[in-house]
Amino acid sequence: MVRASHLHVPRLMAARQVRKEQAAPRGAAFPARARLLVALAFAGQTLGQPLELTLTGDWTLSAVWRDGSAVRRAVLQVPPAESVTITAERHDALPLFNPNAGGWVKGAQLRAVQAQETTTPFLLDPDSLELRDGPGPGARLWRAGEDYLADLVWGTVGRVAERGIPEGQPVFASYRYAPLRLDAIVLTGAGDLELRRGEPRSAAPTLPALAPGERHLASVWLPGRLTRLAPQHLFPVLETAYPEPPKPSPTVAERLLPNSLRKLGTGEPIRILAWGDSVTDGSYLADPGRERWQEQFVARLRRHYPKARIELVTEAWGGRNTASYVAEPPGSPHNYREKVLGAKPDLVISEFVNDAWLNPAQVEEHYGRFLADFRSQGIEWIILTPHYVRPDWMGLDRERDIDDDPRPYVAGLREFAARHGVALADAARRYGRLWRQGIPYTTLMLNSINHPDARGMSVFVDALFELLPSPGVSQ
Repeated sequence: MVRASHLHVPRLMAARQVRKEQAAPRGAAFPARARLLVALAFAGQTLGQPLELTLTGDWTLSAVWRDGSAVRRAVLQVPPAESVTITAERHDALPLFNPNAGGWVKGAQLRAVQAQETTTPFLLDPDSLELRDGPGPGARLWRAGEDYLADLVWGTVGRVAERGIPEGQPVFASYRYAPLRLDAIVLTGAGDLELRRGEPRSAAPTLPALAPGERHLASVWLPGRLTRLAPQHLFPVLETAYPEPPKPSPTVAERLLPNSLRKLGTGEPIRILAWGDSVTDGSYLADPGRERWQEQFVARLRRHYPKARIELVTEAWGGRNTASYVAEPPGSPHNYREKVLGAKPDLVISEFVNDAWLNPAQVEEHYGRFLADFRSQGIEWIILTPHYVRPDWMGLDRERDIDDDPRPYVAGLREFAARHGVALADAARRYGRLWRQGIPYTTLMLNSINHPDARGMSVFVDALFELLPSPGVSQ
């Protein structure tokens, strides 16, 4: 198990364990033909008439697609969120339950709800969990609250000190859970509207594949246990890509990163320091040497600047933030002056989602010190705004209609960069529009919390390239 310190829990959101209902309460009247009118836009250009999606039942959609004079209609039945039964999952021993830890490390993790080093919350059916001392139905049933404790949101279990399950006692867990699933509404090559079921997963589910000539019109998001669909589970495709703004003249890089841009173009050696937390460390990825945002960025830089002689240095510390670096003493593996300033980079690119507890005034004070240090040594700087993390950690209750990032830290970064002439790569703004591409952003999180996959890493790269001149434009 990866150490809990690889995850930084935002101070204001960490205690939240209550999930807002993702669908109307069972006793509530279903919205009368709750209609969702969706204008499809491709690369910013609207095509045809709106796709009409009407919720007509708990798991039923009426879909109408108008393309000129042609009208296609379909009643689409969404397979309900499935309940998977796990029987007699063996755990050789349980640790003591730690009520003060993050939910995913309070005890042993139920394996079916694991998401890399964490678990995915709200997948476990809280009424289904049973622990026994053997695999058979006649084995002793341990009593919840007396023999063991459990976090039923995060799916972790542990012993109670000095009573209950003995230390070293094998335990067999039986339970039910509902995996995540991302379905697609597809316009087939034959012109039919089809609901295509995605593959259920405990984390980072992907859309089902499209055949040549098919078009992805919308996604249907099943985030675990649901009793019925609601409008917030429907993700129409409004954009096929982020609407890239026109390049200003001069570009941000030409104004604020002239030395780095010159070296990339002329082939002078350039040292780029990627400085960040576990997202920059990226050791959780399948292929960090290719998939981390900084690796993708440098690979794309080399394609755009064939003469470039780039040395990439990564200084990252999982579960920590910029204050952690400053607090480290000389000789520490992560001392700020030795590992950041001492690396003598030409360009620093910083990514710190773990700084999200800072408010704008704290950003000004804290980042102002870094800016003074960098400028005194002739170091250019790009600040990456962070990706979106678990909705409840951001004060959100949904994953669509979330263009505006609510975090004061992000507002503070934008204000700081504008005030001081620092280059800002606004990945947060791009994450806020993923829903418009039919992508619930947590489907890019390999740990269901805050660790983007390779696709999520590429969002940072796109934000960085927004600062640069277009390929082929002389610098």
